[in-house]
Amino acid sequence: MRHFVFRWAVTTIAVMVASAVIRGIRYDSVAALIGASLLLGILNAFVRPFLLILSAPLILITLGFFILILNGLLLLVVPSVVVGFHVDHFWSAFWGAIVISIVSWILSAFFRGSDGRVHVLTHHTQIRLVRGRVIKEDERNRR
Repeated sequence: MRHFVFRWAVTTIAVMVASAVIRGIRYDSVAALIGASLLLGILNAFVRPFLLILSAPLILITLGFFILILNGLLLLVVPSVVVGFHVDHFWSAFWGAIVISIVSWILSAFFRGSDGRVHVLTHHTQIRLVRGRVIKEDERNRR
């Protein structure tokens, strides 16, 4: 549950940044922003994988560029469901999806631990003692 809330918060911040950077994306209230980020997260989790499988040949032909178009189309769907969230046209959605992806990636990488999992506060859950010996410089040269 904590991972879901973290992803939702990251997506909300990313959509907020996209609306500040891209002229054609805007929201009327914080509730519309939160609703849009929730719907975008649901679409990315459940609809996007099917769209990626169905469009795999087109993705391969365009060397992955079509994934950006799919992301823009998913963002373009959100205003039809969420009242108070607006995307003016496809190009706003296209560039907004790129901004959202970059911001989400940066925020997720900032909180990602060395084990690859997302840790909200810190990834040091326990201290482990390591046994071994220190090889000095002159010992290494003798070998």
